[in-house]
Amino acid sequence: MKIVKRILLIIFLAGFTILGYFYFGTYSEGVRSGIVIKVSKKGFLFKTYEGQLNLMTFGTSKSPNLVAENFDFSISSHEKEIIKILEEVSLSGERVSLHYKEKFVRFPWRGDTKYMIYKVERFHTP
Repeated sequence: MKIVKRILLIIFLAGFTILGYFYFGTYSEGVRSGIVIKVSKKGFLFKTYEGQLNLMTFGTSKSPNLVAENFDFSISSHEKEIIKILEEVSLSGERVSLHYKEKFVRFPWRGDTKYMIYKVERFHTP
């Protein structure tokens, strides 16, 4: 019986450690720039903030036309200042840079994407 308890304790601790690693760990970090075209609060059970950034990239090397490429992201609900800034720039059409952390796993209470925004840089045009 003592061995069974130890094995269960080891399994529990290993599972807890792995879950913590995937929850708090970051797969990658980066910056994407463009125009925020959507910020919304959504969800049925878990209300999360979601957004979309138009990256305004160029097409093939032979075509000078802009291609509408979008970047979907999530914002933690406790990041009230970031949410406020993103709502403002989505209405003004101002270009911004979004600093994000890509998580290993998407959890439903975090958002619809693995890309979590933690910083916004605004580019004020004269």
